[in-house]
Amino acid sequence: MKQVLGRNGEVLTVATAKAKDARPSNVHWLTPRTWRRWIDVGLRGHGRDGVPEPGWVGRLEDRNTAFVRMMVSSGLRRAEGGSLLTFDVPQRRLTGGRYYRGRIAAQVTRSKKLRTFYVSADAIGDVESYIDSSRAWAVRRAQRVDRYVQLPEMRLVTEVTRGLKPVVRWCDQDGVLGQRALDELTVEERMLLFTEGPHGPEPLWLWLNEQGLPLHPHSWDGVFRTANQRCERVLTPPKRLGMDPHKVYAPYATVHSARHSMALFMLVVLNTLMDRRYGLTPEERRDFRLLYGDPWFMVQNLLGHASRETTVDRYLAPVADLQLRSMLADADSPVQVPMPELDGVFARIARESEGIQDIDARMEPTAGGAE
Repeated sequence: MKQVLGRNGEVLTVATAKAKDARPSNVHWLTPRTWRRWIDVGLRGHGRDGVPEPGWVGRLEDRNTAFVRMMVSSGLRRAEGGSLLTFDVPQRRLTGGRYYRGRIAAQVTRSKKLRTFYVSADAIGDVESYIDSSRAWAVRRAQRVDRYVQLPEMRLVTEVTRGLKPVVRWCDQDGVLGQRALDELTVEERMLLFTEGPHGPEPLWLWLNEQGLPLHPHSWDGVFRTANQRCERVLTPPKRLGMDPHKVYAPYATVHSARHSMALFMLVVLNTLMDRRYGLTPEERRDFRLLYGDPWFMVQNLLGHASRETTVDRYLAPVADLQLRSMLADADSPVQVPMPELDGVFARIARESEGIQDIDARMEPTAGGAE
């Protein structure tokens, strides 16, 4: 927060920064099970019976599914998640773990500051599967037709230094050497980075199209639009097609919906862990907040918001006035894996709040949950 002088000379306290697109009309929340339905139907070609429809091809199914699950898990912005390089993806450890930490380069963030993000082990597994399957196939096919060597501009990376401020060193097609701090590379510059693979140059850009070329972050809007159209066609009763403005039958999602939903999910999980798993008394919870910050502050940091106002008033408006402890008080056992086990909690939140889309396993909306 910062203080500014008002038009009448009074001192006002305002947010230091606020997302330019953080308007109520742009905010969409989906519960975890609704995201699973949206992915199955919109990206994996499932019908209402839960199995892929006849004729479904799904050539880019693993790429699209990996991207969405990573975004829902991490809460990254479109430019942040869409411009990842292969070495930006956290590596899973043999010792296991539910979440892994990664870093987002400063130049691709809105604040232009280096930021840490967390992503679930399952989401990383989806990305690894994509890298080893359809991505590898697209790269190999592009190499066979010399698509990469024909590019008008390409930077073949020779080294990425280690340390607090990594530097990327490369050699371009004319043999000219160059280097720049990893944090300073723009989205466009990151798209030019290649590495020498066993069969020739291959992109360091993580998300590729069918031609094996970098997929621009804006292109994900089209993927989501197509998935939304498919969900509407498959899930909406024939008599209600084109007549479901509140998304009662078919979930609707945007790239930014993943960020909104992650904020809601993490708020519920953090409250659950503090109240149930750790069995904190009111006094102990107060001490925990003084030491680590409350769940709202934790979610604000995960999202990289400069202002608490954006986190509370925009991203988490439906639950800003709810006492989550009392909502979770009827749970019989501690939460261990915060996804399917919390479906009941999210269903209740959706029923008692506005704007949260929730569809159960039978593809039926919960009463009063969708908007």
